[in-house]
Amino acid sequence: MSSPPSPQSELPAELQLAFLPIHKRAFGMAVGIASGLLVFALTAIYVVRRPDPGFQLYVLREYFYGYTVSWSGAFVGFAWGFVAGFVAGWFIAFCRNLVLAASLWLTRTRAELAASRDFLDHI
Repeated sequence: MSSPPSPQSELPAELQLAFLPIHKRAFGMAVGIASGLLVFALTAIYVVRRPDPGFQLYVLREYFYGYTVSWSGAFVGFAWGFVAGFVAGWFIAFCRNLVLAASLWLTRTRAELAASRDFLDHI
């Protein structure tokens, strides 16, 4: 029967990367830029092509103040899409980091309790 690995044993580099926290501001910027570009691209394509049924992009003005289906609205949509995406990305990274930290703490605490369970037997 092999003994469990000691807490000081090193994890492989790939596994260490999996447990690193996500940088909240960087993830927020990435999601914000992507969502801003998505709103801009959808509006620009709609303005250029003017499809008959098309998307109902005018509904976005209910959420994004100042948005219209026009070229100026595409830039306003980019700004609002960036803000909404940044907030969503930051919050997702925050929640992921919080859940990961809590689960690692819980796992480490359980392992320490299991290791010291027979403490009084050695006295």
